[in-house]
Amino acid sequence: MQASGEQAAPAGSGLAIAAESLYLANLLLLPVIAFLVLGVLFMRCDEDTPPLATAHVNQAFSASLWAGILLVIVNALILLMGGYQGLLTWTLVILYFTVCHSTLVLFGIVGLAKAMAGQCWRFPLVGRALPRGCPGATDHG
Repeated sequence: MQASGEQAAPAGSGLAIAAESLYLANLLLLPVIAFLVLGVLFMRCDEDTPPLATAHVNQAFSASLWAGILLVIVNALILLMGGYQGLLTWTLVILYFTVCHSTLVLFGIVGLAKAMAGQCWRFPLVGRALPRGCPGATDHG
């Protein structure tokens, strides 16, 4: 029984929170393991999954793929083009990684807050389209 003034959690909020938590764990704690678990959640989403959960699982999985590209592949390209011995190369790698990683983590925190509030949210630039019926969805993220 709920206390007066409390609202029931929207359908799919637990899965939405889990997806955003796995996205953050992929960036901060368990890079490959959390991504694989998130991939399993992504594969299990179907038309019966609530729109809130579908939106957050899709966003977190898509953003994790982009994070891998932005953090691993781009840094590898910078190192290959600049060489391992160049001071400027390492300065650029560290600066790029720090700014990019921090931005991705911040977006993940916003996504987790939105999931905890029972609202949909789209990652800026790399986010996927939100499903119909998504609560709290906005056009601008």
